[in-house]
Amino acid sequence: MIDHAFGPVEGWPDQDLIGFSSTLDVDITLAGYTSGLFPMPLHESGYQGMCWWSPLRRGIIRAGELAVRRSLRKTAKRYATTIDTAFERVIAACADPRRPGGWIDEQITAVYTTLFEQGQAHSVETWDAAGRLVGGLYGVALGGLFAGESMFHDPRHGRDASKVALVRLMSELVGDGTRSPLLDVQWLTPHLASMGATEISRERYLEMLGDALDAPDLDWPREVDTRRRGYGHWPPEAHDA
Repeated sequence: MIDHAFGPVEGWPDQDLIGFSSTLDVDITLAGYTSGLFPMPLHESGYQGMCWWSPLRRGIIRAGELAVRRSLRKTAKRYATTIDTAFERVIAACADPRRPGGWIDEQITAVYTTLFEQGQAHSVETWDAAGRLVGGLYGVALGGLFAGESMFHDPRHGRDASKVALVRLMSELVGDGTRSPLLDVQWLTPHLASMGATEISRERYLEMLGDALDAPDLDWPREVDTRRRGYGHWPPEAHDA
């Protein structure tokens, strides 16, 4: 499907933006992820279709390289985290039009909500002591890949809530330490770099993606018994900055 739409990888342009589609649905979204692409619109350009991206320099976080600073460990104790208990609220918070650079529209929301209902998209929620949803993230899980899509935090009710969600995510991905998941964060940002994210070439990412897709699906908890104080456990090989 993706080859038909955008041609083989060898012919992709030497830029982050690979191509366009007039609409977005679940099938083409999954095909995109398995080919190293992800959808993101560019509404400010005036184009109302979907843009497909494969960054020349891809941001990832390797298992065991997530930087958990002592200050974050302390802050995390103020929160509780859950998995897949408030997906629609998380994606709505990520799509808040008051956020700068917003790109999550109704089409994106509908497709990823369907992926969640099919067990292929997941959310991590961060809650404060008053039971308020103060941070979270969501993304797509395929084999050993977790493609992070967006994250948010509510600065009115504390700090680092999205970081706590990210640490809980990595805790779930790594499990007992025997798994080596590929956590794709699309582009490297200062926020993600502070958490241990690095950049790799598109070619290297596609190699790692192939290995990740060949791995067994991650064993995701679904709603029942997912609540943890802070970010839950963290394997001993984690990088403590």
